[in-house]
Amino acid sequence: MKRYVISGIGTEVGKTVVSAIVSEALKATYWKPVQAGELENTDSHKVQRLTSNVRILPEAYKLKEPMSPHAAAEIDGVNIQLNDFNLPQVDGNFIIEGAGGLLVPINMQGLLYADVFKNWNLPVIIVSRHYLGSINHSLLTAEVLKKRDIKIAGWIFVGEENKTSESIILKVTDLPMIARIPLVSEVTIEFVSVQAAKIASQL
Repeated sequence: MKRYVISGIGTEVGKTVVSAIVSEALKATYWKPVQAGELENTDSHKVQRLTSNVRILPEAYKLKEPMSPHAAAEIDGVNIQLNDFNLPQVDGNFIIEGAGGLLVPINMQGLLYADVFKNWNLPVIIVSRHYLGSINHSLLTAEVLKKRDIKIAGWIFVGEENKTSESIILKVTDLPMIARIPLVSEVTIEFVSVQAAKIASQL
């Protein structure tokens, strides 16, 4: 049985697409505990459209505004606490998608996604995408996880290969690269299926 948390080095790095691919590869149950904004087209909706062998669990919180969960929850009058994130009882493989990066706040008291991940005690797959500043963001993400003694499964890079960036990230963090997912203009269920087949043996 394989269980992973999917986290990114920031927003818009391809975390939901990677979550769909990993979930499909493992024929897993998928869960995104908090959705902030885009309630008509949530990340759970996207993963459901892009996969054929994945069970989707409902979100614990669906917040109206597309902003940091702590702010969106404040607007909605919701006080999210750590014990609201107890792991659901799931048979078989299980994939959980975070939101934004590790230090995204969840409530006004300063609860962070990293705190939730620590409480779950599941290995984290880090999604990284190359852009100016991404090396720093990648290394900081790994550092935060290591400082909290959260196990890291490895890296999934999104986009074209960048040897100088990837080599230094892998060297400094001493973590494996699980896979590289290409960027495409349109992500389809066929694309997810092909990528899932390619990475299944690496998970």
